[in-house]
Amino acid sequence: MGLTALSLALGCGAAGAAQIGLIGVIGRKAAVLTVDGGDPKAVKVGQTWSGITVIEVQHDNATIETEGQRHVLKLGAYYRGAPAPASRASVVLTADGRGHFFAEGQVNGLPVRFLVDTGASMVVLPAADARRLGVDYVNAPKTRVQTAGGAISAYLVTLDRVRIGSIELNAIDGMVVEEGAPVALLGMSFLNRLDMRRSGDSMTLVRRF
Repeated sequence: MGLTALSLALGCGAAGAAQIGLIGVIGRKAAVLTVDGGDPKAVKVGQTWSGITVIEVQHDNATIETEGQRHVLKLGAYYRGAPAPASRASVVLTADGRGHFFAEGQVNGLPVRFLVDTGASMVVLPAADARRLGVDYVNAPKTRVQTAGGAISAYLVTLDRVRIGSIELNAIDGMVVEEGAPVALLGMSFLNRLDMRRSGDSMTLVRRF
């Protein structure tokens, strides 16, 4: 398990019904957009970001295309897309300036901040987070795992519920470590039950089952 492997940084969006806002224009070259109240992004004409393609920019409006349909947004206006089907819950992630995806999620109904890591075989919790979340790991099976910093001790646990946006999965294999992981990692025991679609600096996670 690579605790320091690929980190996708997360700006977590709501599943379905994304709210797209036009908060500025840069001449006729780019539209400044925001999705679900997230950080603004300057998107050039012809460029696609978070599934939104900018078609044309005027002094007080922009034409965008999303989900195969075009919409004209006035400056300061918002467009809300159609909700995704409940059976195919999804989350749109937007990379931060360093290309990382972080998610404000939940474990067993309590909040936890995740760093998405496709190099981690399981969901990994630092011991401090595990204690705060009420995860009883002290009596769990103990093992040794190899990381970039060397071998460390880890406790193997099962997490009843892990949630990111509207995607909630049950009985997720997890690992609690007392060193080597400064933040919780959203690893493949959660991600391998999703479809992951990357487009530029955005990623969509869609529940498969």
